[in-house]
Formats: sequence, structure tokens, C-alpha cells
Amino acid sequence: MHTSVVVADGLTDSGQRADVAVVLGNTVNPDGSLSERLRQRLDCGLHLYRAGRVPRLLVSGGLGKEGFYEGSKMRDYLRQQGVPGNRIIVDNKGNTTELTVRNTLSLQDSLGFRSLITVSQYYHLTRTKMLFRKAGFTHISSASPRYVEWRDVYSLGREFVGYYQQQLF
Repeated sequence: MHTSVVVADGLTDSGQRADVAVVLGNTVNPDGSLSERLRQRLDCGLHLYRAGRVPRLLVSGGLGKEGFYEGSKMRDYLRQQGVPGNRIIVDNKGNTTELTVRNTLSLQDSLGFRSLITVSQYYHLTRTKMLFRKAGFTHISSASPRYVEWRDVYSLGREFVGYYQQQLF
């Protein structure tokens, strides 16, 4: 049941507008290029921006074992796609989903946002939104790329465990 809810929630895009989209990071390849999963997330955020659903994109990720800051690489990709630098906020300390939530909310006053769309893989969105709500932020929706890979089976199981661990603590 839980997995069905996660999949349905993650694949549902309500079409809402928001003050900012938060695009969660993922692997940067050893050569500095973006993994397909990360590029798909960025393209989803780019679609939200180009459709006028968000005026700004917050990209969040950490320093990967490959030696690259995900947030900086994400910003570079978005700028190559024509997004002005002043429309991109970079969080290079979002090493985990919890840190991305904390770091995003610490910017709420300075950026003046009251609503957001979180962007990640479909299986990751229910937990991400739960963490934002748990931190007191309720004006949140989500969008995900239509990108599926075999690893999603493992990721759905991991998210199941993570959701309940983080809901309790």
C-alpha cells in the first residue's frame, strides 16, 4: 500500500505555481558531466521555470565522492540552458534530503518564498514533502521527471524505510 501511494504521489503533478522550485541533487559523473538522473531532474525544473510556474530555481546537493559540488554543476547546466544566474540559488551543503530541507528553509526569509515545488525522482517526493511539512512548511507540491530505471526498485524500498525512520524521529 505504502509503495503504491508513493508512486502515485510522486507521479502526480498538480500543475500549481510556486515561488521557487527546489531541485534535489544526485550524482555528477567522474568526468564532471551530469548523471542522466540528475539531468532529468534539472530538465523537469527547467520545464517548470519555462512554463512560468516558478520564477526561481534552488538547486541543492553536496560534494560528491567524484569531487564536484552538485549544486554548482546544476547551476552551470541551467545557465547553459538559458536560465539567468540571478534566477538560480545554489545550496552546495545539501548532502542529504534533510539538509536540503533545512538549508532551503533557512533561506525562506531572505528569499521571501511562501510556496515551493520540490523536484526529484518520483519515489523520493513523498518523503521530501513529509520532511518539509514536519519542519512546519506546508505550501509544497512536487514534480518529477518521467524517467525510470531498474535501480528504482531498490530506491522504492529504501524510501519506504527512510520515510518511517524520519517520520518517527
